[in-house]
Amino acid sequence: MEDSVFLVSNFLRNNIDGKCLLLCIGTDRYIGDCLGPLVGTMLEKMKIRQPVFGTLENPIHAVNLKKQLTYIEYTYPNHKIIALDACLGSEENIGCIQLKHGSLYPGKGVGKKLPATGDISIVGIVDSCDHEEFFFLHNTRLNLIMKMADTIAKGIAEGLR
Repeated sequence: MEDSVFLVSNFLRNNIDGKCLLLCIGTDRYIGDCLGPLVGTMLEKMKIRQPVFGTLENPIHAVNLKKQLTYIEYTYPNHKIIALDACLGSEENIGCIQLKHGSLYPGKGVGKKLPATGDISIVGIVDSCDHEEFFFLHNTRLNLIMKMADTIAKGIAEGLR
């Protein structure tokens, strides 16, 4: 996991050169979708200086995403958005963290059509897309989510220092 912390922090150091904020997408109602809010909560506890949107207490999810994006764009017009979400992938990639330039597409893996968001995207593969529709929401192990959240939060905090 230390290698993953380094990779996340190094990616951010090399790609963020100004103001940024964190948009941690998901809900605490399903283990498979709580990665984003869990990372957001961890980052708040670490007291990083960048604004954090999406925590266990105040999650950003399908119902409020558009409203929150409007608020963020108005309030933080010159900030890069680092978007974070859980996603589905192949069985062999469960537990992997993917970093990329550009937007992520919240809800895509479960058939939702939500706005793409983020200048930088961090996604954690929490389950396989081979499972029956929505089955992943109840099948993902909390231990996996906790380890991934810890790694991502430490990497972000280190990378944005």
